[in-house]
Amino acid sequence: MPAEKLFGMSLAALADAYASRILSPVEVLKDVIDHAQAVNTAINALFCFRPDQAMASARQSEARWQAKAALGPLDGVPMTVKDSVAMVGWPYFHGIGANRSLPPSNYDSPPAIALREAGAVIFAKTTMPDCGLMASGISSLHGITRNPWGLAWNTGGSSAGAGASVAAGAGFVSVGTDIAGSVRLPAAHCGLASLKPTHGRVPHLPADTMRMAGPMGRSVDDIARLMTVLTRQDERDTWSFPADGLRYHERLDRDVKGLKIGVLTDMGFGLRPEPDVRDTVESAGRLLADAGAIVEPFISPLDDDAYAPIDLFLQVRGYLEYTSLPPHTDSANDINPYVREWCLGGARHSGVDLYRALGQIGKMKAALLAAFEGFDYVIAPTLPVVNFPAEEPGVSRETPLAHTLFTAMFNQTCQPASTICMAFDSRRLPIGLQIIGHRFDDLGVLQLTKTLESLRSLTMQWPFQPRP
Repeated sequence: MPAEKLFGMSLAALADAYASRILSPVEVLKDVIDHAQAVNTAINALFCFRPDQAMASARQSEARWQAKAALGPLDGVPMTVKDSVAMVGWPYFHGIGANRSLPPSNYDSPPAIALREAGAVIFAKTTMPDCGLMASGISSLHGITRNPWGLAWNTGGSSAGAGASVAAGAGFVSVGTDIAGSVRLPAAHCGLASLKPTHGRVPHLPADTMRMAGPMGRSVDDIARLMTVLTRQDERDTWSFPADGLRYHERLDRDVKGLKIGVLTDMGFGLRPEPDVRDTVESAGRLLADAGAIVEPFISPLDDDAYAPIDLFLQVRGYLEYTSLPPHTDSANDINPYVREWCLGGARHSGVDLYRALGQIGKMKAALLAAFEGFDYVIAPTLPVVNFPAEEPGVSRETPLAHTLFTAMFNQTCQPASTICMAFDSRRLPIGLQIIGHRFDDLGVLQLTKTLESLRSLTMQWPFQPRP
């Protein structure tokens, strides 16, 4: 099979090829690893390749397919997970150079257990910025991760390597994590589909009030198959709730007629969307209206900087992580200077400051959820800009996460939110659209995202050979 056709296959097509013995997990893994190692020299998205370990898993999967005993929709799928997803025996560096000598993880995070039990073939981990506290692809440990749609451009973050590698065909899907947009932002920059689930739907460790793990792939069907596997209960994550038992990938069809959908293009503070971004959101609204949905403007209830208290919270969190690092220098090889400078600001905040910020976040959350009443879903920009240079920590060097305002709010409300590519700008860079639903309606968000995927007029010509 031609390489371009193989790397562009959907997970459904891959499973059919395994079942009919047109392809085998062993053959596919060999081709994927060869391709991944070749493109990684340009995009720098993967580290800790484990070809021998992956091949052992692929052989086990091949035997199951031959015995007609496949474990599910991910059996034999070559894929990756983010640096920050703990797996026994694998490194857990959190993108920080100062952590390079740490021993391998001695525990599995819930996504790692779910993937292993589903027969997924994990062959590498993906890069991320220091502490996961930049929406950019810069890391003191990993270097600069570059966007395969254009190597001069940013991948976003913090699931930077996941976004770049999947877009470049270095693995079929990946699992990232999201604290302020870290699954959705790189998916948008790299043209992927992704989902930040309802908080608790996909358990993760360490347990957190803002961060959760989520799927990233080249199609909605592919990420739905990941969701089918990842949703489970794990009492180690105090926020997780019982698995819903849904086979998400089998229930994506839906008629949108009569759904009330809000169009959000102004968060009420911070960066306003660039014209190309705004046009993309409004065009998506028209597509849904033509399909029978009731589409109206969604007016943000926020009229002050609602990101500022989130930034304070994350800054304090970053300061605690910085001060807990192993002995190190403050060189750029041990800690990213932008992250270090920003994290050090956390020392200035008192417990009262932090508690006040949490109160402000609570008020923002209540206001946004109240405004959401009466709407079934809201569509919005994933981020207000199309992209920025690969070497930059964000749109703002002083506040590296400030451009996450359209995503970070919905980490606080714990609502499910997806991303799908709906347009390209004149530079042929992807523009992502965000779809937000009510809590627990992960399936509905995926269904609406699938609808938009089917309605879009563009053709995804994936950069399996990264573009200069």
